[in-house]
Amino acid sequence: MYALDPQLTASEVLRVFHQDEPYLFLGAAFTTTGILAAAFSVLRRKLDPLLIYFALFAILYGQRLWIEAGLLNLLVPQSEVFHRLREVISFIVPIPGFLFFEAAGLLPRGGRVVGYFLGAILGLLAILTLALGSSHVYHQINNIVVIGALLTLTAQHVFAAVTSKDGTSHTRDFAVVRRGLLIFIAFALWDNIAGAFNHSSKVEPYGFVIFLGALGYVAARQTLERDQQLGAIQKELEVARRIQLSILPGDFPSSLNFSVAARYVPMTSVAGDFYDFVVANDTQAGLLIADVSGHGVPAALIASMVKLAATSQRTEASDPASLLAGMNGALCGNTQSQFVTAAYVYLDSEAGELRYSAAGHPPMLLLRGGQVSEITENGLILAAFDFATFTNAAQPLQPGDRLLLYTDGIVEAANVAGDFFGTEALIDVLKKSVHLAPSDAADHVIQMIQKWSRTQDDDWTVLICDYKSAPARI
Repeated sequence: MYALDPQLTASEVLRVFHQDEPYLFLGAAFTTTGILAAAFSVLRRKLDPLLIYFALFAILYGQRLWIEAGLLNLLVPQSEVFHRLREVISFIVPIPGFLFFEAAGLLPRGGRVVGYFLGAILGLLAILTLALGSSHVYHQINNIVVIGALLTLTAQHVFAAVTSKDGTSHTRDFAVVRRGLLIFIAFALWDNIAGAFNHSSKVEPYGFVIFLGALGYVAARQTLERDQQLGAIQKELEVARRIQLSILPGDFPSSLNFSVAARYVPMTSVAGDFYDFVVANDTQAGLLIADVSGHGVPAALIASMVKLAATSQRTEASDPASLLAGMNGALCGNTQSQFVTAAYVYLDSEAGELRYSAAGHPPMLLLRGGQVSEITENGLILAAFDFATFTNAAQPLQPGDRLLLYTDGIVEAANVAGDFFGTEALIDVLKKSVHLAPSDAADHVIQMIQKWSRTQDDDWTVLICDYKSAPARI
């Protein structure tokens, strides 16, 4: 604790305290308001510029009242550092105020220029004061610049009051801030004009109370409105998520020859990955997997179109190349420049054969006898070229075969070092899951991807199909 000047009497200290009492109270109130606004922004886990600039403006103004108080001059030994700090705070207080106006959309185009000019001049004055010390010239420049900026802003707001009468919430914010601003400007002009003539006046803080209240109202109202808009968007996304999930098939029907499991993990509420069982019975299984470029709602909308395109080609279910060609024809020109990769495999237990074709998609993995092979038969991506053609790859089916279809988000999942999970690791996971049921194996693949990747940067989808020989018929 600093000792008081022994020549000061208790009555003199008390007199200074009573003189500064309202400003000390207002300084504490402004600072507390700013801290609460900043804390609210942190608790929302969003650094909202509106709240941050409001908080800085209130805190700096409150601290200026404290640092200029006569009582503080009695308690703190006077030094050049303290003197320069007090001057710097006075110069930079208006800067977050104008930044708040810009963030709230309350500055006309010309007002932005005024704000930037004001910030540059006041910032330069603060730097010069820190480097060279205080100067009466700096204060005169500060008074002239602040007076000019306040008068310009007042004129622009009065003009906006005449020209903007559309009744929108933005205009209502103008009206609220305008009233508080005009009151504050009247008080601030009085103090700055008095300062320009070397007269002491300190009525500005009382105008700031009203102005801060107006800014607080605007900040609270706009923050609440944004939260309500975000809530509405989240509700719409939830509806979109449920709709998208509804276009995905349920469990693969119980089958004598095929056991199929699928896992779908979207990066966001809605996603661009898609899978479908084009045919599903005891003797046939037609498995389709697709990945729309991009993420979110646009990709999800295209995924619903992929569903319709695949449904329209069910008659081609036994011919993967023809099915993909038909889907490409249905999608071309209708996807707003987004493209689709896809892979389709048709399994026929009666013929003991699988037929596979793909469109720019990662290769299918076939686990047979403990060894994994890649099946690749790629044509061009869907929805991009109307002349694209596709071909089939055919292989015999053997009891115990396990097939894995997946989207590229699986192999491109990255760890903290930026390394991809990769096809080799996926093959290793597939080998080690040989004794698991398809549903458990699919879960295991997703778990390994989640363990590898701390964050999800793409959608993850896997389809696992086991082929088993049909029981002998009596």
